[in-house]
Formats: sequence, C-alpha cells, structure tokens
Amino acid sequence: MSDYTSVTSEDLAQMLATIGVESIEELLEAIPADVRMREPLNLPAGRPEQDVLAHLRALAARNTSADDEITFLGAGMYDHYAPALIESIILRSEFLTPYTPYQPEISQGGLQAMFEYQTAMSELTGLPVSNASLYEGPSAVASAAYMSKLANGRSEFVVSRGVHPHARQTLATVAHGWGGRVVEVELRDGVTDPSDLAAHIGPDTCAVVVQQPNFLGAVEDLVPIADAAHAVGAIPICSADPLTLGILEAPGHQGFEIVVGEGQTLGNRLDFGGPSFGFLTASVDHMRRMPGRIAGETRDADGRRGFVLTLQTREQHIRREKATSNICTAQALNALAGVIYLSWLGRQGLPELGELLLHRTAYARAQLATLEGVELIHDQPVVREFAVRLDAPVNAVIAACQERGIHPGFALERDYPEYPGGLLVAITEQRSRADIDLLVDTLGEVVAALGAQSAGVEVIR
Repeated sequence: MSDYTSVTSEDLAQMLATIGVESIEELLEAIPADVRMREPLNLPAGRPEQDVLAHLRALAARNTSADDEITFLGAGMYDHYAPALIESIILRSEFLTPYTPYQPEISQGGLQAMFEYQTAMSELTGLPVSNASLYEGPSAVASAAYMSKLANGRSEFVVSRGVHPHARQTLATVAHGWGGRVVEVELRDGVTDPSDLAAHIGPDTCAVVVQQPNFLGAVEDLVPIADAAHAVGAIPICSADPLTLGILEAPGHQGFEIVVGEGQTLGNRLDFGGPSFGFLTASVDHMRRMPGRIAGETRDADGRRGFVLTLQTREQHIRREKATSNICTAQALNALAGVIYLSWLGRQGLPELGELLLHRTAYARAQLATLEGVELIHDQPVVREFAVRLDAPVNAVIAACQERGIHPGFALERDYPEYPGGLLVAITEQRSRADIDLLVDTLGEVVAALGAQSAGVEVIR
C-alpha cells in the first residue's frame, strides 16, 4: 500500500484499531465473497519519481498538438490564440481552487464572475437570460431540447444535418430517455432549406434545431427557419459559434428563443479536446426551465452592490418534482476564461477578428478551388470554415499532409457518408497567408499524386 499512497503501516494499524478490527481482511468480511477480487490489482512495481516523470513525458511525446504542426483542423474545436492574460487570472487560487461553484455560499468574486459572463453571453446571442454555463456544446443542445419539451410537452425534434454530429448524437441519446423522436433534415447545397425543413415540421414538433454557421461552415438563413417553427408552436433553437457573432446577426434577434453553443473558441485552448464549456441563453419565458444556475445582482442591507444565486433548478436545491436539471456544477473556470477573452477583445476587437477570419477564409477557399482534383462542396457564404471534395482518398491525403507537418482538415465522410472525399478546412487567426499558401501547394501535390495512384496511373517523379 505504501508504494502508491502515503499511508504507512503504523497509520494503517492506528486506523484499524480506532474502528475496532484487527486487519483489512476482517474489515472486508461484510462484503460477499463472490463479489470480491480474487487476485491482487495488476499494478506495476513502484518506481522512483524521476522514472515516472520520464515515462509520462515519453507518453506525451506520442501526441501531436496544434503547436507541432500547421493545423487547419476544426469541426467544433479550433486553434485560436488564447492570450497570456487569461491564464494569469484563472490560475489565481481564488478562481482555480474554490469549492465546487454551485452552492449558495459562493464568494462574491465567484458570483460576480458568473454575472459578468451571463451578461456577455446575453449581449452576444441577443437573448435576455443566460445561465452560468454548461459542460460543453453537445450537452447544451440536449438541455435546450429538454427545456422545449417542458415548455410544450411535445415529443418530436426536427434537426438539421448541419448541426454538429456529436450534438445530434447527444440529442438522440437523451431524447430516447424521454420517449422523444429525432427527425433529421438533409442539407441542400450546404445549407438547410427552409421549405424542406417546414415540410418535416408538424403538430407534434417540440423544437427545431439548426446551427450557425453549420457544420460545413455555411451561413444559414435563420429567419425563415424560426418562422417555420413558430408557425406550428415549436421552439426554434440555434447552436451558434460565439466567435462569429461579431459579424453575424445574433440568433436572438432573428426569432430564436434559445441559443446554445460550444464556448471553446472563447479563450480556451484545445488541450487535446477539453475541457471547455457550453453556453445557453433564452427568452424570459424559458427562464425557470433553464438548467444549471443563474447569478443575479442585488443590494445588501447597507445598499451595497452584491451578487446572489438567483435561480437554481437542480433537485438538490428545490423540490425534486420541480427540478429541471441534474447538473451538479458549472464549467465556471472555463466560462471565466471566456468572459476574460471577450473583455480582452472588446466591442471593437470581436468584429475585427471576425472580419480577419472572413478575409483569410475567403482567400484560402478561392486558392484551393483552383486546384485540379479539388472542388467546393457548396458555394454558400462562410466565415471561418468551408468544405471541399477531393479527387483522392481523403484519409490518405490527410496522412500524407501530416507527414509534411500540415494537418489539412477533417474527413467529412466520418460523419457524412453523403460527402465521399469531403474535407472540412478551418482557418483561424493563427494561420497566416504563408501557411495557407503552403496548404494549397501541399494539398495540390498530394491530391495529384494520390488521385493518380487510385486511378491506376503511374506517377513519374
């Protein structure tokens, strides 16, 4: 035991004596023999600290991070720059090490951080109420759908295939527990066709879910989608990319009653896929059905400004039959990083960053479209991400590019078999024009070589 814990033999003997047993075996006698392990744990022998550290470094070296290659990989997680200011604040012990922030006894500083975060997300999405964050984007979509079910009692969810595959899978999994049904609407020329979507909506439709921009990077026309949902009493839900809302109209201003999304792009590094945070904002009508908690501003007995937990919908805090959430915490630290990032950008910086993404993405898209064996999957407006079809096996193309230090993007056919050879390319402010030119040259060479090989043509070098 002392190889893996700090408990000494003397400590163990003292603890056993205190509870009145002679040995560990006697302590475990109450556990039925047929459920006990019959052999020791398969653990390696103890090793010196420096050996363990070297082993962990060797394991870490097997990973490839966005710092090790020029990456155009996106599909929901993006290599945006996180300024040093963020870590200098969130690593302060007041934010990094407090007790799980869902109890009413949260410090005023923690409550104020939640309040400022909620204010920022409300302004960004165009809706008046925000909770204090969720786990991540896909579960935020499922939470919004459950809110809709509580609001109108219906059981069908109409979802565009432009919504992130993980979010659609999460919704389908969770809806199964409610007895709900998910209907997917195909994309046409890269976007959701409002008339096609309206044809799938009926009197049992609880909510309509779309993404802005959608998974293929295309900007959706949101107003007719929201109108189609409202026409039958369904609730329109938009999963939005917050970093694009500096140049795109807020979904809350286009008729959407609930806006959710993935917050990783707001000051949270990739860190091998997590952690991040999800956000959820809604109209006032849905406030009491929102999951998680809401921090509010108030005045104390002496008239001083203060903050409180205004609303908590978990069964720990309210009567079980009235609970609408089982979320036991929030991603408070990651959400804090998000509001710091937004404050760092400011009202002017956010649209400027959006314009930068817009221009670099347009350049990359135009250059790739000139390559032989590369064609655009759609010609819709995009902000940061776009889809192309390669005349070569896409996974082989990705592997060949990675050997040259470039990750060209996400293989669409993993989740969209209707787009064989599809590649989703993401452009962030981290990718310079020189990086984009290198991608174009590399992809052109690789696609030409692999395309010729797959066609059975001998490649002469």
